[in-house]
Amino acid sequence: MSYNRDNPLARFSALVWGSITFVLFLVLLGVIYIFKHEDPATLEDAAAAKRYDTKGKIFAAQDAALGYKEIEAGKKVQVPPHDVFEYVGKNLAAAKPAATTTPVPGKVKPGAPAVNLEEINKMVKDGDPIDPAVLAAGKAQYMLCAACHGQNGEGGPAGPAHAGSEWVTGPVSNLILIQLRGLQGPITVKGQPFTTIPMMSAQNFQTDEQIAAVLTYLRNSFGNKASAVSPEQVKALRGEVGKPPLTEAELIKP
Repeated sequence: MSYNRDNPLARFSALVWGSITFVLFLVLLGVIYIFKHEDPATLEDAAAAKRYDTKGKIFAAQDAALGYKEIEAGKKVQVPPHDVFEYVGKNLAAAKPAATTTPVPGKVKPGAPAVNLEEINKMVKDGDPIDPAVLAAGKAQYMLCAACHGQNGEGGPAGPAHAGSEWVTGPVSNLILIQLRGLQGPITVKGQPFTTIPMMSAQNFQTDEQIAAVLTYLRNSFGNKASAVSPEQVKALRGEVGKPPLTEAELIKP
């Protein structure tokens, strides 16, 4: 007996089985869609959340590294660079540079009078009263110094310590000359050689009053105790502006 493909029953049977197979295929696709499909937007949100989380951790690490750091309550030992730059920028913009007696940097004006450092150092004596307003002004000015020497004068890789330094409490003329001319080469502080930074740049853009205030604060802070520095002492050494930076050998030994 041969199979006749033109048999209506065979055709109907094939149609039924084909329909059932197609429906089962659609059901299977539906199950896969329900349990396996995720909205592309949901995937992007998940990736974005990870990016924001990473960004937040990086910013937090930067804030921790560049923020104020304290070793004791109320004693800051690190100032964020952006605060230092803002302070320095404001002071530079507000500063009124004093006229110099040296028209060409590095050359001394012919006939400039000799300066008696011993007499300048005696102009203000230990025990003379110190104006609290001068100390307050000097403390504000010291933020510029703190970037290298530490907020509490403890020193660091970029500058030697001011706290307990014999140079700070020694002859006033040393500090004034360093401010006006800068300092180059190594220097021994508290018995230890400091050679990290080859030169401190001159700070002669500051006024006589500003230099006197910050040096007075420096000599009477961080455990230091010495005479104040007067604007008259700074003015007496203004003729040194423009000369080459000093070396330790050119300073008066404390």
